[in-house]
Amino acid sequence: MKKFINISILLSAVAMLSACDDFLTKEPETDLPPQTFFSSDKELELWSNRYYNQFSSPDDFLKTYADDYVASSLSSVARGTRTPESENWGTGAWQYLRWINYQFAYDSNCSDEAVRTKYRGVAHFFRAFFYFEKVKKYGDVPYYDYVISDTDWASLKKPRDSRGYVMYQVLKNLDNAYDMLPEAWPSNPMYHVSKYAALALKSRAALYEGTFRKYHNIEDETVDGVTISADWFLEQAADAAKLIIESKKYSIYEKDAKGVGPYRDFFVLEDADPSETILGIRFANGDAVTVRHGLQFALLGNARISATRRFTNHYLMADGSKVQDKEGYATMSYAESFKDRDPRMSQTLLAPGYKQIGQEDETVETLTSDLSGYSIIKFISDDSHNTATTSTTDWPLFRYPEVLLNYAEAKAELGTLTQDDIDLTVNAIRHRVGMGGLTMADANSAPDALLAGYYPNVTKSDNTGVILEIRRERTIELVAEGFRQWDMLRWKEGQFLTPNAYEHKGFEGIYFAGLGEIDMNGDNEPDILLYRGTKPSTALTAYNVDTDLTLSEGDHGYVLMYNMETYVWNEVRDYLWPIPEAQRIATGGALSQNEGY
Repeated sequence: MKKFINISILLSAVAMLSACDDFLTKEPETDLPPQTFFSSDKELELWSNRYYNQFSSPDDFLKTYADDYVASSLSSVARGTRTPESENWGTGAWQYLRWINYQFAYDSNCSDEAVRTKYRGVAHFFRAFFYFEKVKKYGDVPYYDYVISDTDWASLKKPRDSRGYVMYQVLKNLDNAYDMLPEAWPSNPMYHVSKYAALALKSRAALYEGTFRKYHNIEDETVDGVTISADWFLEQAADAAKLIIESKKYSIYEKDAKGVGPYRDFFVLEDADPSETILGIRFANGDAVTVRHGLQFALLGNARISATRRFTNHYLMADGSKVQDKEGYATMSYAESFKDRDPRMSQTLLAPGYKQIGQEDETVETLTSDLSGYSIIKFISDDSHNTATTSTTDWPLFRYPEVLLNYAEAKAELGTLTQDDIDLTVNAIRHRVGMGGLTMADANSAPDALLAGYYPNVTKSDNTGVILEIRRERTIELVAEGFRQWDMLRWKEGQFLTPNAYEHKGFEGIYFAGLGEIDMNGDNEPDILLYRGTKPSTALTAYNVDTDLTLSEGDHGYVLMYNMETYVWNEVRDYLWPIPEAQRIATGGALSQNEGY
């Protein structure tokens, strides 16, 4: 049983209020007034520990559904139901900014400059994180780096600052964080923000803004005498990632303690691995405290998490060839679709022969815990985690493969990528599972037509092929870690987040050749039954194709999910969330609304 350090919070939380002047000006409720606080290492630690609550839980990351997997309900993004009236900033959202700016205002109470500096680094990191999350959703937002008094009406009702200005400040905060934070804290270093976590967030944020500006044709801006453009942000992303790479502090995890393959093994570790994990969230059963999540329970059926055929088609064959070059690929059965594929496919999805860790019996895919026929088994550990909120595996917030992919993508979009860069990044990631390397020249000379159809807005250049291959790697490597929706938004491929965008007007799952008994795992024994009309007498799991599930051709074809949805993606509106109407009213309309809402 791993130990868990109970980090208590001395200061009580400020409740989130509806009007922006309340949550930006309300005094933090403390046992001591903030003007007399911040005098010691312990007080600064207690104050700043609350910032970590900005990180989402593993359960929330899993719920960021996109085109790679869906669940028992569609998101408001896919359904087109986001409205100014229903939108809110998020419970307690702006209180974090208030706390951070209070620290900057009063931490001079601490006479120890070294202590004050490292906690300023923490505050800079989390102010950057706060605003990056806001820009991703809302675009332009008002930027505050100071404490607002309840009589400062000019600040309280200021208009939104441009996303370029705010993202420039995000990177500036991260540069300060990098300068001020330690390389590692003396205890629990993987669970505290460090110089490398600041660089990892910078590479993520700068890549997001650089590609968003590029694919959405956002005009350049000048901030502090600096012309910020798509390329400027991409260069910042590449430079930040390169500093982590050159530090040689991190590597790809290649152990396989549980005999399930090194990729899957990493995601069922009870204690985060320091070679690949740059920053993580700790979960545990401890003597003093129990902190757990429900990720495994959701994956095992509570939320019916279901990967799509579109996602599985990203996996290459094990020899590096494209899946669409395999004869009959479009009508492969569930069992056939796993044969001779990139090993990460069977380490991510429930494949024939799958056994849960610690179990002797095979778990056979029968569509009872998912909608598509492709269940996700990444993150599933032994059966002690099977029930609600019983998972204690640590969660990686930032891991080294993401940094490598950020670097490769930024360089590819800039047109400065080399084969050496590919070997250092994509090929290092592939090596973990024994996949052959990517050759840049080959990728660019014959771009993958299937991927080109999946990403029709991709840059058309000499680097189109390798950009598509990097997107393939990112899709596969980072699946179910909370990235995919945001990737599709920054690449301007949002239409594919809605089921109506597809040929059969629904997300596609596995292929069934016809009705009758179906052998799912290839052992020559039937596992499920598909029928029409009266249900036959059978002990098998049975589905009526008219009422229980839908096939694209009626009595055969792809399992369809949400094919009754009719929402059509709005290219003008849907890449951003609406500014909450309550906040616009509270500011007298000073906060402008995003286009289309």
